[in-house]
Amino acid sequence: MFGICNLAIVPVRKEANHRSEMVSQLLFGEHFSVLENTKGWVKIKIQFDDYEGWIDEKQFQSISETEFQKLSETPTVLSSDLIEYVSGKDNLLFPIPLGSSLSFLNISEINTSEFSFEGLKTFDKKPKSDILKTAFMYLNTPYLWGGKTPFGIDCSGFVQMVYKLCGYSLLRDAYQQATQGEVLSFIEEAETGDLAFFDNEEGKITHVGILMNDNYIIHAHGNVRIDRLDHLGIMNVDTKRHTHKLRVIKKII
Repeated sequence: MFGICNLAIVPVRKEANHRSEMVSQLLFGEHFSVLENTKGWVKIKIQFDDYEGWIDEKQFQSISETEFQKLSETPTVLSSDLIEYVSGKDNLLFPIPLGSSLSFLNISEINTSEFSFEGLKTFDKKPKSDILKTAFMYLNTPYLWGGKTPFGIDCSGFVQMVYKLCGYSLLRDAYQQATQGEVLSFIEEAETGDLAFFDNEEGKITHVGILMNDNYIIHAHGNVRIDRLDHLGIMNVDTKRHTHKLRVIKKII
């Protein structure tokens, strides 16, 4: 069984109930395979990053395996404004958030709701210089555990979506993203757009941010904000205190 998100934003939960922790979100147009069914819920694996979790069975559209494969092979098309509107049947406007997947709109077998969008274009890889420009679109977004949108986002969701909008694939959680890319030995080797990872007292990587020029970092902590980075970690520019302990810096692009 396979499916596609036909709503603006759908919570992906750790367990199969509405009170369970939200671990991620499905955005409009993202597709997935179904791993398991239980009463009222399906466990899914998201095609983009292989992330697993539970969604309400009423909050997606079923597609066939053939349609799933066709969509997986279709060039990526993403919405690129904070909020966009697709038109549905009877010209009703349907709001979708930044980073929604629009690739399925040209596949009539899947696009049964007849959604349409003007200016549909393939999303090619952007130069590394665009990473920061894209990150700034999320400035002041409130922190939301499991969030992936400009209306609520977590640290790894922020980094994943920024890179996705620039044409690159990252895994979902910070500790997973830390397995990707090339390790840099010193902060001085890093460039704007590289990633810094931070660990907790147990040594587990729990936070990630995007490096800027002059030892600044943009990350989601309370909200998407800009702080200082030194050899110890992140220095909050307001409190002048360290909030995260630096573990490793990695070059993805």
